[in-house]
Amino acid sequence: MKNIRKTFGLATIAGALTVAPMVLATGTANADSVNWDAVAACESGGNWSINTGNGYYGGLQFAMGTWKSNGGSGSPHHASREEQIRVAENVLQTQGIGAWPTCGGRG
Repeated sequence: MKNIRKTFGLATIAGALTVAPMVLATGTANADSVNWDAVAACESGGNWSINTGNGYYGGLQFAMGTWKSNGGSGSPHHASREEQIRVAENVLQTQGIGAWPTCGGRG
C-alpha cells in the first residue's frame, strides 16, 4: 500500500509539473502570437516614428494616455520599435487586440 501511495503521489506531482507550464504559457500566448509589424503596417505604413498630428503616435498609433498607462515613457514616436511592442503587449493584456479595432486582426 505504501508503494501505491508513493507512486500515486509522484504521478500527481509529475502531472502538475506538466500542466503548470501550459497554464502559465496561456497568459502570454496572445502577446507572443501578434505580428506587430503587420499591425504597424496597417496603422502607420510601418513607420515606427510617425507623428501626423492626429493624436496617435508611433508605429502602433498609441494615444498618449494609453502609452503612459501601459508603461511607456516619453512619446511613442520617439521610442524604438521594440519599446513600442513592449508597451503594446501590456495593452494587449489589459484591453485585448480590440485596442487596434481596424488593424488588430491583421496581426
